[in-house]
Order: sequence, then C-alpha cells, then structure tokens
Amino acid sequence: MSAEASVSYAALILADSEVEISASNLLAITKAAGASVENVWAETFAKGLEGKDLKEILFSFAAAAPAAGSAPAAAAASGDAPAAEEAAEEAAEESDDDMGFGLFD
Repeated sequence: MSAEASVSYAALILADSEVEISASNLLAITKAAGASVENVWAETFAKGLEGKDLKEILFSFAAAAPAAGSAPAAAAASGDAPAAEEAAEEAAEESDDDMGFGLFD
C-alpha cells in the first residue's frame, strides 16, 4: 500500500474516532498498521486537514452524488419518456463514428 493511501486511511480512522488529525497521530496509526510512511506525508495531510471537519467533507460528497444521479430517474418516473428518447438520440448522433474519427479512417 502506498504512503498516501496509508495516511488517508489513518486520517479516516482519526476522524471517525473524533481524535485530532495531527502528524504524530497519523504516524502512530500507520506505524501500528505496519506501514512505513515518511514524516512529510503525515505533515502534509495534517496541514491540509487542519481546521477542517473530515466527516463533513465526506458527507458533502455523499450528499451531492445521489442528487446528480437521481435526476434521470426522476425524469423517467414522471412519465417524461419522449425527453429520454430524445436524449438517447442526441447521444447516438454525436458519436465519433459519424464524424470520421474512426480508427482506420
């Protein structure tokens, strides 16, 4: 596992445990997990997350993702089938095959 991934997981563990995300805490967790991480990675992550609530950042991503993915489902549920068919036709019309950008053109 890379040093960046190790420190990222350590930051998530600290945030979940509601413990301060500091370089020393990050290094302690990565050392306990058996990962060798240079101090610079722990210091970089600690400075980057200083004063921020990691849980709040992650929940804001999670809240935004379903909203973006539910729009097509909401349109289909409302009986807007012709609009969905038009969108599919437009996507098919914009294909690279029609523009002469094929592999052997």
